[in-house]
Amino acid sequence: MDPSIDLGEILSAQPDPPAALVVATFIAALLVVAFRPVWRLARNGITIAHEGGHALVAVLAGRRLSGIRLHSDTSGLTVTRGRASGPGMVFTLLAGYVTPSLLGLGSAWMLATGRITLLLWAMLLLLFAMLINIRNLYGLLAILVAGGAVFAVSWYTEPDLHAAFAYAVVWFLLIGGVRPVGELQSLRRRRRSGDSDADQLARITYVPGLFWVGFFGLVNLAALGLAGYLLLWPAVETLTG
Repeated sequence: MDPSIDLGEILSAQPDPPAALVVATFIAALLVVAFRPVWRLARNGITIAHEGGHALVAVLAGRRLSGIRLHSDTSGLTVTRGRASGPGMVFTLLAGYVTPSLLGLGSAWMLATGRITLLLWAMLLLLFAMLINIRNLYGLLAILVAGGAVFAVSWYTEPDLHAAFAYAVVWFLLIGGVRPVGELQSLRRRRRSGDSDADQLARITYVPGLFWVGFFGLVNLAALGLAGYLLLWPAVETLTG
């Protein structure tokens, strides 16, 4: 990216990428999520979005954010201060599992309107907001690696690579947002997730944890379906038409 870029260029729409690129990045993201050895590493990106969702909603709900930790096993922890129950805590807990998919859906809308450059800069701002709230070394490294990748692509590469990177990240958020919900329920069946978001919600609301797992899954599948309509369907029509 040209260092002399101005605000108008960031906000302006870029040309639609080739339909083949949209389909190829969808397939690539699907393979990353489906192939367990790669997923175990890539899942860090979903954890970043998950914990960022907890943090953002907690602040919006009036809770005090104490810090965020990301761990090498791809788990994370967002610590907030406030009432142990009530709407603020409920919304904070609800946010984690649905944030990657909802973030992906919002990003898909930006891509559908050609705001590729704006999306890359928005990613950098969100990662910076997380960076200043990270409270452990692994989390710091994870955010710096993610932010460094986004910055390098947005600043030093050509527009075609901007589009490929942006579409790949968005598809990963959308598809990768679904798998952890299934993993959560698998852990719950083995009684290894007593402090999960769903189980905490069950204790606060007296609504079974399975309901909340189902809620997470429905929201994430709906986000994937709508984003697919926005991005993938026009590309498929172009390729087959």
